[in-house]
Amino acid sequence: MSLLWVMAISFVFILIMTLTDVWFLIRQGLHYCALLWQKPPQDIFEPFVLRNLVLTTDLDYMLHMNNARYLREANFATCTFLTRYGLAAALKTLGGSAVLSASCSRHRRPLRLLERFNIRTRILGWDDHAFYLEQLFRHPNGFVVAVVLCRHHITGTTPAALIAFIAQNKVESPELPEEVKHWLKYNEANSQRLRAESNNQKNEKEQ
Repeated sequence: MSLLWVMAISFVFILIMTLTDVWFLIRQGLHYCALLWQKPPQDIFEPFVLRNLVLTTDLDYMLHMNNARYLREANFATCTFLTRYGLAAALKTLGGSAVLSASCSRHRRPLRLLERFNIRTRILGWDDHAFYLEQLFRHPNGFVVAVVLCRHHITGTTPAALIAFIAQNKVESPELPEEVKHWLKYNEANSQRLRAESNNQKNEKEQ
């Protein structure tokens, strides 16, 4: 192989490594392939546990796991959860889609280099428009280091229809925990304030 070919291949490799998170994409693909060989759980409320390790690429300048990594890992766990429990397939069959409309994270202690942790994802409940998930980042000793709450808005169908499709029966949503209800009240209050500000700006432009 000529030196020119070696330089070209090296350039392409460096470009790919620079512009994409290759290892994350490989890990994601391996997880999804593994899920194809696993039987979906019968209980939609059964927690899904995803294990991981803090790597050098996850660190911030304080040598803790970067705050943004928590949300990325939470999103990865959510996508795996939706696939594992058949929700992704049900969305495709019923012509629906899901989009993250709100999330809230709380950190209790940092994760450091090479510390192991797992993400425990479970459905807390749903309403006419969205699913509510809780994701606990847990140290191997059981201590919860971070909590992420997610609201996934469903379009094209309803959460109840998705659950009924998977369970082959109508299932009632559990009552949402009090902290989630408070969080939803905050979201609604924030939406009302932003709508009011938007209307005021619109009126000012029209004057």
